[in-house]
Amino acid sequence: MDTVLDWMNSPAVPNLFGTPVSWIEVIGFVTGAACVYGVARQKLWSWPVGIVNNLAFMILFLGAGLYGDTVLQVIFGVVGAYGWFNWVRGNRNTAAKDDLPIRDASGREIIGAVGITAAATALVGLMLALETNSTVPWPDAFILAASLVATWGQAKKILQQWYVWIIVDVVSIPLYFVKGLTLTGILYIGFLALCVYGLIDWKRVRRVEAQAVTEGVLV
Repeated sequence: MDTVLDWMNSPAVPNLFGTPVSWIEVIGFVTGAACVYGVARQKLWSWPVGIVNNLAFMILFLGAGLYGDTVLQVIFGVVGAYGWFNWVRGNRNTAAKDDLPIRDASGREIIGAVGITAAATALVGLMLALETNSTVPWPDAFILAASLVATWGQAKKILQQWYVWIIVDVVSIPLYFVKGLTLTGILYIGFLALCVYGLIDWKRVRRVEAQAVTEGVLV
């Protein structure tokens, strides 16, 4: 096991903008990009790929001292398993599978998401600041809290989860560059672009579905 971990943490690229890039960061880069693209295209395979990405980033962030992000990856894996099941199961109102519709968040869900994000950021940030040697407790805590809310929305196919992911990416990009995770910072720039693409594509799919329903009613 130690041999595998040593290999994962060994440099794949000796120097990228002044910092080495490990094999585990490369694995995280590839699986992360594939996962976000798969979600944008509503592909079921995005969930198992995402779980592999969670394992890779868990190892990477632990080594970088991003403890909030490390815990986040573990929880991501659990929520990812739920999302995978939920997408496979599909809409409970039909007999079909893999037909879970894209929907808007309700007012109650929006209020709950904002409240949970604020409370979790405050609690986790305080814990990281007082109990660990983290040098970035508050952005680390916010990324953890907001990402969990976004993943829950993703599992439910809620359109507004893309807006949350966009905010998470905007906070994450400078954080990872500051922590020397150059490839991961670049990856999150790609994530940001993919999230914008996902938002646009999900809106397009909803318009097409709504038009099909309207035409069916008229017929």
